[in-house]
Amino acid sequence: MATDEPLVVQDATRGLTGAEVARRVAEGRTNDVPARASRSTWDIVRSNVLTRINAIFAVLAGVIVFTGHLLDGLFALLIVVNSIVGIVQELRAKITLDRLTIVGQARPRVLRDGQVEELAPNQVVADDVIEMGAGDQVVVDGEVVSAEALEVDESLLTGESDAVHMQPGDQVLSGSFVVAGTGHYRATKVGREAYATRLADEASRFSLVNSELRNGINRILRFITWLLVPAGLLSIYNQLSGDEPLREALRGMVAALVPMVPEGLVLLTSVAFAVGVVRLGRRNCLVNELPAIEGLARVDVVCSDKTGTLTENAMHLAEVRGPDGDLASDSSVTEALAALAAADPRPNASLRAIREAFPHDPGWPPETVAAFSSARKWSGATYADQGTWVLGAPDVLAPPGTAAATEAESIGARGLRVLLLGHCEGPLDGSDLPGEVEPMALVVLEQKLRPDARDTLEYFGRQHVSVKVISGDNARSVGAVASALGLVGSSQPVDARTLPEDPDQLGDVMEQHRVFGRVTPAQKRSMVRALRARGHTVATTGDGVNDVLALKDSDIGVAMGSGSPAARSVAQIVLLDNRFATLPHVVGEGRRVIGNIERVATLFLTKTVYSALLALMVGVPGLVGDHTLPYPFVPRHVTIVGWFTIGLPAFLLALAPNYERARPGFVRRVMRMAVPWGVVIAVACFVSYLLAYEGVLSGRADRTEASTAALITLVVIALRVLAIVARPLVLWKVVLIWVMSVLSALMFLLPITQSVFLLDPGNARYVVIALVCAGAGVVLVELVWWVDGWLTGEPRRLFGRSG
Repeated sequence: MATDEPLVVQDATRGLTGAEVARRVAEGRTNDVPARASRSTWDIVRSNVLTRINAIFAVLAGVIVFTGHLLDGLFALLIVVNSIVGIVQELRAKITLDRLTIVGQARPRVLRDGQVEELAPNQVVADDVIEMGAGDQVVVDGEVVSAEALEVDESLLTGESDAVHMQPGDQVLSGSFVVAGTGHYRATKVGREAYATRLADEASRFSLVNSELRNGINRILRFITWLLVPAGLLSIYNQLSGDEPLREALRGMVAALVPMVPEGLVLLTSVAFAVGVVRLGRRNCLVNELPAIEGLARVDVVCSDKTGTLTENAMHLAEVRGPDGDLASDSSVTEALAALAAADPRPNASLRAIREAFPHDPGWPPETVAAFSSARKWSGATYADQGTWVLGAPDVLAPPGTAAATEAESIGARGLRVLLLGHCEGPLDGSDLPGEVEPMALVVLEQKLRPDARDTLEYFGRQHVSVKVISGDNARSVGAVASALGLVGSSQPVDARTLPEDPDQLGDVMEQHRVFGRVTPAQKRSMVRALRARGHTVATTGDGVNDVLALKDSDIGVAMGSGSPAARSVAQIVLLDNRFATLPHVVGEGRRVIGNIERVATLFLTKTVYSALLALMVGVPGLVGDHTLPYPFVPRHVTIVGWFTIGLPAFLLALAPNYERARPGFVRRVMRMAVPWGVVIAVACFVSYLLAYEGVLSGRADRTEASTAALITLVVIALRVLAIVARPLVLWKVVLIWVMSVLSALMFLLPITQSVFLLDPGNARYVVIALVCAGAGVVLVELVWWVDGWLTGEPRRLFGRSG
């Protein structure tokens, strides 16, 4: 497609006209790229309807239609129910995510017709001129048209940690971010042509690639597949090779295969995640990647920023003191502060506080400006008549032991932020100081502690989650803030300039200390890596451009909604209301998902194990001899049992509160319970069925009486397994179990249900046999649970809150 001539540098003051924008939109030269969070409604419908499990059930339902016993096809309702529930919950999650994504979206400042407009990224067109300042993310590829002390970090794209000094004519890539200075760039590649878009073209917020929970469920499904193949083939052979009529044999085959399929496991996992997204959305928490809900529940170390996380982002200038501690009275000091604040078009929180205190620009024209950088920790400007003035960290600008350094250390120990204003004779040249700095004043800034910070730190302490406070401020000042919030171990803050570079040695220091000051962005990333190398699951909170590298390298990155666009773009979780206290709710949602899906998986896997083993027990005699047993149940039996002992209870359990701390070994714990429980149920049902069907203890029962006996045994033990899985019990769980028990009992007692579900509990001897087998099974499943707790050391509680 032909393109218009690009804008030249002098056009950068006005940008595109409305007509030029309209022409580029008509030509399709826009930045309209689908949001990575969004799936279309059709994708959601298709993924919930066209599933492997639905396909299996549809084929089996077709077999039942062929037999003419339509009531045996009740299990086919699961296709409808599963699909509707999954679609509704995922659509709710989609609506929530899309709404919050718009709220938390970075909005570039674009020049059009000489006016600055804040636009959504997808409204940018080719040749737009876009402003950039510290903390901004480059949204499209472009060419720099103006730059003042502009430094861009491309580490997220190239891996190079050093910021790149940009000049007019240099190329900037989408996905990089500004660490210092200001400038403009002209969009040259937009949409799918942009560098970062090409890298992330297949990224999706719905992918659960790194989810331990989803990986565990996939392992369980692989195990089930290996179990299904021999059991299913044997059931088909056994039922079709006997002397039963074809239609009855097909009913038995379907009855054997249906309960082997864990029809609700994957559905409830997706629903649990989707409900978590909706619940957190109500707390203004944007979940960029679904595994983050699960991941934060596994976190055992939180690396927290100070400014913007533990303290309010806004500051207030308390006072200006001389280098010796006396109140400053020199007018040149206040003029210099006002000039420095006026020289920065995108001031940080400290400069904004200074600008509010000294709003009158003295009119000093700057010759050279060095914007603030978290790496060097100072900013400055050179003026024609006033020389060079710098403002930054006292322990960086003032030599140790001087009066200014000592006084700044004393003030910082009270939890105040201190900046040193200094004067130099030579002009600024690049990012290096022009010479020795003469201290002129100490600028004291007050920060307000977040009212919810103490409660949040106490919560993490109770949950045995270690909190590390990592800040670029003076170590003693950071320690004072942490002490004011009651953080254990804050009395020994560490100056990051003394930290070792060796990762192993750095890991030792990180294990021993809790508070760190004067940390550079590269050091913060190294700290996170050192903790992860020690086996910790690390979450990092931050709001500034200096936090981006650490957020990216953490297991879970948490950004504040008011933070820089770059920080928000790399974080998995964004707290749009800037409340640190939202994190415990995210942890709670993760624990609910992990703990409850473990319960649900145990129920479904137990059903699969006992169904497969029962099919093997019934089928083996016909395979090795000439005595073929019909399958004990018809499809309607296993359908109703599944509803009362697994389906309905599992749905409620999956969405219930759960406060247990997430632990590794999800699959191992599920298998440890489900396999022995499945064996117990299968053996008990088979014995009950065999005793009745063969008439070992009394006259031979007919098929319906024997099936009823086996079904009574199955229901009683399955309800006991449900009661164990639901522990520790609270009132609503007790009510749930009783309701399911009463409904199950009514199924056997009411004439209408006896007729509909083909049950005959009229023979007292067979009912006694069934109950005796069930009693033995109940004892054994209880014994398995208690012995497992004794062997593993896991606490066993019958009643009380989970966790």
